[in-house]
Amino acid sequence: MRKILGVLALLPIASAGVLAHHGWGSYDASKTVTVQGPIEASRYTNPHATITVKAADKVWTITLAPVSRMQARGATAALVGVGKTVTAVGYASKVDPNEMRAERITVDGKTVEMR
Repeated sequence: MRKILGVLALLPIASAGVLAHHGWGSYDASKTVTVQGPIEASRYTNPHATITVKAADKVWTITLAPVSRMQARGATAALVGVGKTVTAVGYASKVDPNEMRAERITVDGKTVEMR
């Protein structure tokens, strides 16, 4: 009985993690978007790193890869740090017109694939 109660107590915590992670279906993969500008904010944490970029048209929130993938490909926290200029190519959100999911980024002449 204790085991069952323990498992039931953990369900809300496990569910929160699943709900926090979004699927890629909310992005319009039918056309690519390119955003270029300085990074105004950077969050190098899981489930995905994100950067805020001031482009010519507006400020974008750009979803990057999970931190482990970023590190494996040489995209350190310093590479996507505040003040760096980034070019991100990816897909705009169908839900939030100021958000996109990056397929690849280029910073300091280094191109990194996010998938």
